[in-house]
Amino acid sequence: MATPTSAGTTRGFQPAPLALLPPIPLYRRLLRAHRKHLPPEMRLLGDQYIKSEFRAHRNVENPVHIIGFLTEWQMYAQKLEGDSWIGERMDIGKIEKMSDQQLGQLYELMQAIRKKGLEDSQPGEE
Repeated sequence: MATPTSAGTTRGFQPAPLALLPPIPLYRRLLRAHRKHLPPEMRLLGDQYIKSEFRAHRNVENPVHIIGFLTEWQMYAQKLEGDSWIGERMDIGKIEKMSDQQLGQLYELMQAIRKKGLEDSQPGEE
């Protein structure tokens, strides 16, 4: 039987957090959300990123890191499924907490998105 907190009741305008999904169901949910809510080129990039992140965190044993990882990916899935991500800027607090490696990955992602945008805006050369 669902309790009010597990059913996603609201406190103010923020939905109550749902119980964390285990890694494999969350992974599947993310890929399904990409399939339903992203255009093909974004889906390809996103799927590759999800796969690499889940592989990289497969052997993490620190419970705090595991919970943080799963929480962030679950929030991403919820935003993607609700289309609230479109045009949203990243929280500066999260950026400040990122490691140098994470900032590098974010920069590479930004470059890939910009490159794709430039390619899409240029007429095809034949």
